[in-house]
Amino acid sequence: MSSSPHTGTRDYEAMRNLDWSPAEKAVARKAFNQALHSELEGVMVEAKKRAERIQQPSDLWDLERYLTERRTQTDRQFDYRYSLLISLFGNLIQRAKLNVSELQGLSEDKLDAIRRYASFEFSIGSQ
Repeated sequence: MSSSPHTGTRDYEAMRNLDWSPAEKAVARKAFNQALHSELEGVMVEAKKRAERIQQPSDLWDLERYLTERRTQTDRQFDYRYSLLISLFGNLIQRAKLNVSELQGLSEDKLDAIRRYASFEFSIGSQ
């Protein structure tokens, strides 16, 4: 069965328009906060290692550049708009930064969409 060229658009719109119950919002917030905390812990560990290696003034600016880049990446990735959570969670699962079990309590349609997104990300990354 061939899919229409607009299937991707419909899927995207369906993901953007998902309704989140209060219980699902709580599950999503908890998973989001845990993943963000883990990400920031990693940045702190790396920043401390880099700070210990500072020998000259230019090393300060290297550390500052690293922190600025990581802040930008983190701010872009960790966007808590409900319309973006499916792709965020899919990406985090694909990168082994989140486990599907941490999302238990979300509806099956959301979990399926997250799994599909994680699988899609994996197939794109391995090409």
